[in-house]
Amino acid sequence: MAIPEFLADLRSVVGTRMLWLSAVVAVVLDDDGRVLLVRRADDGSWTPPGGILDPGEQPADGAVRECLEESGVVAVPERLITVTVSPEITYPNGDRTQYLELIFRCRPVGGEVRIDEDETLEVGWYPLDDLPPLDEKELSWIRQAVAGRAEATFAWSGAERP
Repeated sequence: MAIPEFLADLRSVVGTRMLWLSAVVAVVLDDDGRVLLVRRADDGSWTPPGGILDPGEQPADGAVRECLEESGVVAVPERLITVTVSPEITYPNGDRTQYLELIFRCRPVGGEVRIDEDETLEVGWYPLDDLPPLDEKELSWIRQAVAGRAEATFAWSGAERP
């Protein structure tokens, strides 16, 4: 996977030290009750399309951009469904990162499903009762998108504010 230029520039200064980055995910649901999934080129896992926000980019715009880049599908964000924090990730080159993840429910409005030959190995629409293997986190994002709740979910430690 290609690293965004701004991140390559930053890594040239900080090396492999931990970086806190913002990421977006588009859970795209069509009118036939299917979800759009991509199989990542870096680790072969299945996930909804998503990636790192560019500096100054609005999160909803980033979700639309990532969806188009990774799948060929043009999507419109309908609502923010959840805000999560990833575990710390160490990439094979030693880079360490943790992500603030903003997950959007989206609907498709155009484009054609295709792989991008850099980030995705496969792309497709999957019925909710016949999904490829997904991590629990991605499954929870899809369940929350399907649930139709108006409010976003988030984790909270329960600590009282001073």
